[in-house]
Amino acid sequence: MITLNPRARLMIPDGLAAAEALRRTTHLGIGAHQDDLEFMAFHGILACYDRKDRWFGGVTITDGRGSSRAGKFQDWTDDQIAGERIREQDLSLIHISEPTRLLSI
Repeated sequence: MITLNPRARLMIPDGLAAAEALRRTTHLGIGAHQDDLEFMAFHGILACYDRKDRWFGGVTITDGRGSSRAGKFQDWTDDQIAGERIREQDLSLIHISEPTRLLSI
């Protein structure tokens, strides 16, 4: 895998090797922000839900750095907000993928 951003990471819930997980992907969603895929790629996620012959891959382009902040986030640094957004994505992926076969990039 070629990564241009040193902060890029690959999460594969079932632990399959990266090359194999990417090769089996049948549906791919690409979103700018962390919560975009759940809305914009719902059709692809649903098409792969609880299937062994279809696999969803998701690419999120940003990590939350530079986003506007209010409320409890108003004093957070870019690193703190990026860490929180990654944690939220990981939790979302785990909850969604337990009975399914999903890939998050």
